[in-house]
Amino acid sequence: MNFDINAIFQIAGIGIITAMIHTVLKQMGKEDMAHWATVIGFVVVMFMVIRLLDELFQRIKTIFLFQ
Repeated sequence: MNFDINAIFQIAGIGIITAMIHTVLKQMGKEDMAHWATVIGFVVVMFMVIRLLDELFQRIKTIFLFQ
C-alpha cells in the first residue's frame, strides 16, 4: 500500500506550529487572535484530511470496480 507518510508529518507539523503560535499570542494578551490562529490551523488540517479521505474512497471504488 502506497500511503503517503509525509501527510502525517505535515499534519503534525501544522499542529505543533499552531500550538506555538497560540501560546505566544496568548502570552502577549491577544487571546482573540490566538483562538483565530487555532481555528485556521484546524481548518487547514481538515482540508488535508478531507483530501486524503477522498483519495482513500477513490481507491476503494477502484478495488471493488464501482466506476
